[in-house]
Amino acid sequence: MQEFVRILRIWNTKINLIGRRAEGEWWTRHIKDSLQLAPLLPADAQPIADLGSGGGFPGLVLAIVRPQPIHLVEADKRKSAFLREVISALGLDHAVVHTCRIEETSLPPMAAVTARALAPLDTLLQYSSRILGPDGVGVFPKGRTAEAELTAAFRRWQMTVERFVSVTDGGATIFRIRDIRPA
Repeated sequence: MQEFVRILRIWNTKINLIGRRAEGEWWTRHIKDSLQLAPLLPADAQPIADLGSGGGFPGLVLAIVRPQPIHLVEADKRKSAFLREVISALGLDHAVVHTCRIEETSLPPMAAVTARALAPLDTLLQYSSRILGPDGVGVFPKGRTAEAELTAAFRRWQMTVERFVSVTDGGATIFRIRDIRPA
């Protein structure tokens, strides 16, 4: 994890992967925040997709602690180059980067999907419903607007939702969602 942060620090001076103000908070705000998703994923969940991987949160962090296949979907070519460099440097052969828009990606059915700070829940469900396998789950950390996003999502989606309080922010929620289908 320290090597990942070292590479992140170098790249973050060239392209904006995460806010430069937050460098002192990287371990809590980004690493620990991503790590808390690992136990919420089914133990045998493979493959996993991380949508809008950006600076590798939570996708690369999960790839470091979980040796299952993970697909990192990132449209920005510079961020994809960063993800590939980390994968190569850390020998994460089970991680694959897809440089394309989420709507254009072609993935096999996923056992789990994650996304952090990417889009409102309604949009995440639209993306996920396309690529999740029949028993797949979405694990989505959400901030203080979590309940409003969930209410809005219920207008278009039926789903089974579990809520978990974030260990890094008591006002944030992590949704674990399964059985996603249009309402």
